[in-house]
Amino acid sequence: MSIEQRRRAVLLPAEVEILRRGLDAFAELGYEATSVRELGNRLGVSHNFVNDRYGSKNGFWEAVVDFALADWRRQVDPVLLKHFEDPAERLAAIVRRFYQIAVRSPQLSRLMAYEGTRDSARLDYLHERFLTPVLRLCEPSVEELVAAGRMRPVPLFQLYSLVSGPIATMTQGPLARRFGERPVSDRELSATADSMATMVMSGLLRD
Repeated sequence: MSIEQRRRAVLLPAEVEILRRGLDAFAELGYEATSVRELGNRLGVSHNFVNDRYGSKNGFWEAVVDFALADWRRQVDPVLLKHFEDPAERLAAIVRRFYQIAVRSPQLSRLMAYEGTRDSARLDYLHERFLTPVLRLCEPSVEELVAAGRMRPVPLFQLYSLVSGPIATMTQGPLARRFGERPVSDRELSATADSMATMVMSGLLRD
């Protein structure tokens, strides 16, 4: 099933919960350390369930990623469908929504950080279905800003790194507390995401 088909599919609540728990497991433990038996324990199913339902652990991982990406697109699409006169405003809105999603649901970003250090078919899968679509969402605004001299030309990987880098600082609560930061509410996290998006955009745009 393609990601577009998964986006349109109506999942039963039980399957949504299974995919959500699977996402939590892969984001926390990484692919290699997440055994089929561990998945069975976390999902509350028999150790045969993953292979019977999804064909393999990798098949389940792909279903989990498609589930996460479908949810991500449901949250991003309202921004994409909105009309903006200024390409900088549109790009800022995309970055801001990207951060808002990341602070509420950091699992996909953690999965990307884990897989980004490994040359694998899973990284190809994420690059094709997550990174490339994300950059394509931003590309028209970036090209217009560069052409107008309002933004410095930035290689795609550097642009991704500049935008995605702050996510780690916003989602590493245990590390933040060791620096003396107090736990923050969802509202404060949302405000931090907005502030971080403003700072990142200030760095990308020319004065």
